[in-house]
Amino acid sequence: MSGGETFLASLSLALALTDVVQSKSGGIQLDSLFIDEGFGSLDDGALEKALSVLDEIRGKRMVGLISHVGELQTRIPSGLEVVKSQNGSTVHIKTADKEL
Repeated sequence: MSGGETFLASLSLALALTDVVQSKSGGIQLDSLFIDEGFGSLDDGALEKALSVLDEIRGKRMVGLISHVGELQTRIPSGLEVVKSQNGSTVHIKTADKEL
């Protein structure tokens, strides 16, 4: 499998495992999901498909994405951006309607 296919398979497995854990663990709720990287290995069509699935999930739980892919910055309505400099790092908070 290519890098993009491997990422999509891993994402699918992670999402399925959260559903299994929630259904088998006596009421345990997994309200957050964090995904670290992998988006850079996707072609445009696969990236759109992955983001559509994550948009669906976002209605049910908080989804955190850790990525350097520029398109995610325009597609995701809110988030944190860590900017490195010689004097340290700063955090920019982006909400659905403005950047703080």
